[in-house]
Amino acid sequence: MAEITDLGIAGIRDGFRAGEFTAREVAEAFNGAVASAKALNAFIIETPDHALAAADAADKARAAGDLRPLSGVPLGIKDLFCTEGYQTTAASGILGGFTPTYESTVTGKLFAAGAGMLGKLNLDQFAMGSSNETSAFGNVVSPWRRNNGGNAALAPGGSSGGSSSAIAARIVPAATGTDTGGSIRQPAAFTGITGIKPTYGRCSRFGIVAFASSLDQAGAMAQDVRDSAILLEVMSGFDPKDSTSLDVAVPQWEADLSSDLKGKKVGIPKEYRVDNMPPEIDALWQKGIDWLRDAGAEIVDVSLPHTRYALPTYYIIAPAEASSNLARYDGVRYGLRDLPEGANLQDMYAATRAAGFGPEVKRRILIGTYVLSAGFYDAYYTKAQKVRALIARDFEEVFKQVDILLTPTAPSAAFALGEKSADPLEMYLNDVFTVPASLAGVPAMSVPAGLDSKGLPLGLQIIGRPLDEQGVLNAGLAIEERAGFTAKPQNWWAK
Repeated sequence: MAEITDLGIAGIRDGFRAGEFTAREVAEAFNGAVASAKALNAFIIETPDHALAAADAADKARAAGDLRPLSGVPLGIKDLFCTEGYQTTAASGILGGFTPTYESTVTGKLFAAGAGMLGKLNLDQFAMGSSNETSAFGNVVSPWRRNNGGNAALAPGGSSGGSSSAIAARIVPAATGTDTGGSIRQPAAFTGITGIKPTYGRCSRFGIVAFASSLDQAGAMAQDVRDSAILLEVMSGFDPKDSTSLDVAVPQWEADLSSDLKGKKVGIPKEYRVDNMPPEIDALWQKGIDWLRDAGAEIVDVSLPHTRYALPTYYIIAPAEASSNLARYDGVRYGLRDLPEGANLQDMYAATRAAGFGPEVKRRILIGTYVLSAGFYDAYYTKAQKVRALIARDFEEVFKQVDILLTPTAPSAAFALGEKSADPLEMYLNDVFTVPASLAGVPAMSVPAGLDSKGLPLGLQIIGRPLDEQGVLNAGLAIEERAGFTAKPQNWWAK
């Protein structure tokens, strides 16, 4: 039998049900793995007690014949999800010491399904970033290293970098993520794992610290497509506490997985061939096309003409919503309070926000406040919303011709920590392939498909029609089976 920590969700679930090991043995193995991987800085807090308590409950329930979808499976939880009784910070100093008295809907569903929590995973502060370097708790380090002798520490992607790093290092079997403009898919591509952003509204946003409310969406990050389907199935469902939650049934995504794409049409959007894209990315994209054709799909060249405007549109709308959402952090009700001697209320607001927010969060608040101001609202925000509607219409039109789209996930493999942090615009360009699907609210996932010349993972992105997560997962499975991606990082981080 493989080492327990090499198993994903399906392996743990099936082995637990077959009596190959107890849930406590699983929890102890992963607790040990988490404790030995401090060098990755993937966790803000570790919660071994939660994992063990859930494991003991699962063992007791199994003896009584009560088997749940995630019985015996411990998970990592991105520290953007409120967890009752456990610190939730969104990786920001301004939420230091905040312990929620309620549970997010998504984590509540996971725990009710039998899962335990190994800890709260690190992220870019308030999910704002593409490299996990903006966290108030220090940057996460990718478990991957270049094979050309370079020892530079690599970015795990962002904002869900703690999730991606922990899964790739096999210190958690799977984890929650959130995706606003690519924060599940880009880190998944950087670390050689699978990550899916469902249709906007599939997963409740209740209890998730808000960044940009019309874009934020919880999703699943795991070792492979099947595990992603299992996790997403538990996370999804209507929630009356979230006004954006979709009142639709949750399909049986795992049971209906199939890599047979006969009769399906796959669109290849010409606008995703950007200038200066590394030849390795383009070559991998062509391989992906060939793999899907081999699975029975018909390949069709398509156009999404407003794609070129997606990135500037996103970086107007997302900061605008962030500036509104983050106004609640004022030092009055919860979190950090900086009260200089003799200060009045306005002084306290200013001091608290100056001390609690990091540079990238401040930058986005300033941009958002500017585009929402009276003199610029129509020129920027209103215009961006109109362009967003055109981008969504592009997807509506193209899905009249094809069933899914295939693109690269990111324009490069993982870059070194610090390599892009001095140039925000260059950092933002990492989202060029992921942002359009977020603006349109359609499901999309990244599947690991190969390595570049330096031995670093590269991912392919599948984009589907609204509510057609099954089509996305099936295409992902077809790529997964043909790519045969089994590469893992060398275990340099364990003590």
